[in-house]
Amino acid sequence: MYRRLLLVATILAFGVISLGAFVRLSDAGLGCPDWPGCYGHWLGIPDQAHEQLAANLAYPERPLESGKAWKEMIHRYFAGTLGLLILGICIHAWRPAARRAQSPALPTLLLAIVTLQAALGMWTVTLLLKPMVVTLHLLGGMTTLALLLTLLLSERRITPVFTPGPWLRPLAAVALILVIFQIALGGWVSSNYAALACSDFPLCQGQWRPVMDFAHGFTLHRELGYTGDGRLLSAEALTAIHWSHRIGALIVLFAVGTLALALLRNKRAGRFWGWTLIGLLGLQLGLGIANVLLSLPLPLAVAHNLGAAALLSATLAINIRLHQTKSPWQD
Repeated sequence: MYRRLLLVATILAFGVISLGAFVRLSDAGLGCPDWPGCYGHWLGIPDQAHEQLAANLAYPERPLESGKAWKEMIHRYFAGTLGLLILGICIHAWRPAARRAQSPALPTLLLAIVTLQAALGMWTVTLLLKPMVVTLHLLGGMTTLALLLTLLLSERRITPVFTPGPWLRPLAAVALILVIFQIALGGWVSSNYAALACSDFPLCQGQWRPVMDFAHGFTLHRELGYTGDGRLLSAEALTAIHWSHRIGALIVLFAVGTLALALLRNKRAGRFWGWTLIGLLGLQLGLGIANVLLSLPLPLAVAHNLGAAALLSATLAINIRLHQTKSPWQD
């Protein structure tokens, strides 16, 4: 039952991440001006004429848009369901029999992360999509997925199928760190609406290195669309954010590609994971280029977020499996 809970929660985490991307990219992040309800409704949204009138009177600066409100509430329902599943996982992990088999520390950390995620979800609304909060909310979702996957894979130790050399584990660890960093950069691009700051590829605004403003682009504590001192954020700052994400993609391509080639020299599972990484890298690269050239169509933009989650999961799974396998170089 515990393993089934973990499996269902992991699958649902992918769904919540995709829904979160869909809400953010369809500009529905402020579809509900309050939290956790929507215009005072915990179930559904105001649908009767008198309810809609009351909602608009209560929030005159945020008139009700039913489509955006429903998107936001569906995302909240899925996230709430995931939170309840994780609560069940944590309760199970603290049972005496479960504690004898495995420490409850990781499930407890997972529950703490989800609680923080709920707070970040609230602050996303109340702080009007502040880029730092939105980016942390995205990273919290990815962290939740990563912890669930770690628990799921730790539940069942497989027969060793890797033959890790002296450099494979460090290479996998570096690849994982770089993927996490690139996801953070991608979140910063998305939360600042900088995805179309460069509308051409491989050049950016017809140049290899356009005019950029890194200082204002990477000021963390500021409002959406503004610099830290309250001025409008310049196009040069948005370009710096987008260009940095492109450079990050090249670094990840090299590091994860090197890991994939190293795994292809391994035996059965190594080849499987090597080809998996190559496929995910190719998919992510293609989706990133298509999003730029096609002006960020919603299905491709959401798929790019899911691709990032899949690449994170694959890289993390490789690291876990490598640490479950004793190296011939170990004593």
